[in-house]
Amino acid sequence: MRIIKYPHPTLRHQSKPLRRVDSEVKRIIHEMLDLMYAGQGIGLAANQVDLPYRMFVMNLESDPQAEDQQHVFINPVIARRNGTAEDEEGCLSLPEIFAPVKRSQQIVLSAYDLCGEELHCELDGLFARAIQHECDHLDGVLFVDRLSDSAKLSVKEALGELELEFAGLRRRGEIPDDEQIATRLRELEELRT
Repeated sequence: MRIIKYPHPTLRHQSKPLRRVDSEVKRIIHEMLDLMYAGQGIGLAANQVDLPYRMFVMNLESDPQAEDQQHVFINPVIARRNGTAEDEEGCLSLPEIFAPVKRSQQIVLSAYDLCGEELHCELDGLFARAIQHECDHLDGVLFVDRLSDSAKLSVKEALGELELEFAGLRRRGEIPDDEQIATRLRELEELRT
């Protein structure tokens, strides 16, 4: 398992809800946490590791020792949003790209944890921002899609470099074509959604 980078097609895939959490899903989640910590991120969605499942992991401290800050959200739904705040965001799938993004200041989230317990949380600040960022991933939306026109211009060159890198990997056969990726995602969905 590895973190995929923009413009990989799975990043635009709308994730499907999981029907059950089995030992394989638990293994995937633990591997996602390891990848998130290795990349010094605070959140990682299943799309970012080339999987079609509606789940993500999070630790706002990006510290594996801070286990009380480690969260797993399965089938998350943002039920309510209030206020607006703008702050800089980045993404493990868009390395070294940062830009200001407007998001809701407060949210109400419903989801399930790794034990299948239902969660209902009222969140604000960085926690609310990070949840919205990861839920966007599950809907195939990237933070660069939410930028102002001027901010989009500021990241255009960096996005172009990632697109060139991706094209090179595909030419060398290291990344399958879009149809092969879509077929694989459908097969994975049939296993667990």
